[in-house]
Parts: sequence; C-alpha cells; structure tokens
Amino acid sequence: MNKQTDNGFELICKISDLPANRGKRFLVDETEIALFKIGNKVFAVNNVCPHQHFSFIYDGTIDDGCVTCPLHGWRFELKTGNNPAGGKGLDSYPVKIVNEEVFVKVVPKEQNW
Repeated sequence: MNKQTDNGFELICKISDLPANRGKRFLVDETEIALFKIGNKVFAVNNVCPHQHFSFIYDGTIDDGCVTCPLHGWRFELKTGNNPAGGKGLDSYPVKIVNEEVFVKVVPKEQNW
C-alpha cells in the first residue's frame, strides 16, 4: 500500500486497519515500524527493541502512554520513543492522518560501521 507524498510521508494503511490500543507492524523500505492507535491518535516507532534487537515492539502492552517490550520488559514512550527510565529509546516518526489514511515519514538511520 505504500505510496509516497511530496513531503516524504508514505501511506501505510487506513486508520480502520489499526486495532485500538494494540500495535501493528509494517515495513517501510527496509525499516520495520510499529503503529499504535490510542484513542484518536496514531503513534509510529521503530519496531526493533534496542535491548536485544528483536522485532516485537508491536506486540507489547500499552499502559500510560508507553509500550512495554513483550520479551524483556523495556518501556518506551509512544509519543517520543524515549525510555522513561533513561537509556536507549526507539526512533519515533511523524504521523499524519488524511482522509482516514495513515501516513508516516520514516527517515532510515545511517549505519556508522
């Protein structure tokens, strides 16, 4: 479904495709993202936990504006991707909703080997 708009946002899905208060994963180019629909807002974060690099953030539990990684319990704020306790966080991405369609602007990280 991905189609790019002029300003770098890509169509990811329809808002009706997202379950309430749960995550769903998508691939944008080579970046795996997790989308979460909480109330009338949609949040986009990288789906790969920085702890052990597993791609299961989308399957985490949602509580108080945070997602908890289902494998080891690391928590991340949905709005910013930050770990509330400090330390490594998730990349977060801008989201916009136009005509019930969800667009996300994913900027891949450059690898510094």
